[in-house]
Amino acid sequence: MADFLTVLTTTDTPEKAEALARGAVTARLAACAQISQPVTSVYRWQGEIETATEWQVLFKTTAARYGELEAHLREAHDYETPEIIATPITQGGEDYLAWVVAQTTID
Repeated sequence: MADFLTVLTTTDTPEKAEALARGAVTARLAACAQISQPVTSVYRWQGEIETATEWQVLFKTTAARYGELEAHLREAHDYETPEIIATPITQGGEDYLAWVVAQTTID
């Protein structure tokens, strides 16, 4: 079976989060995406400590689709340096992972 990933990004409005999620799922780059409630991010940017409210988007995909998903997120995202982090899924329900493969396979 394929290798699987969760891919995380953040953005500054729920509308942008949904647009990123829908775009990736529509393009079959991810089987699904979950948008979490607002989180508070604290980070250093251009020499200053910043605090921002962001929405996290967690995508489920295959390792084979990661490159295209990352490229899609970079193009669709309005952040200069978007957070795009992939974490391997080491185990999962066989039926769910088969569904991820089916949803990210172009017919």
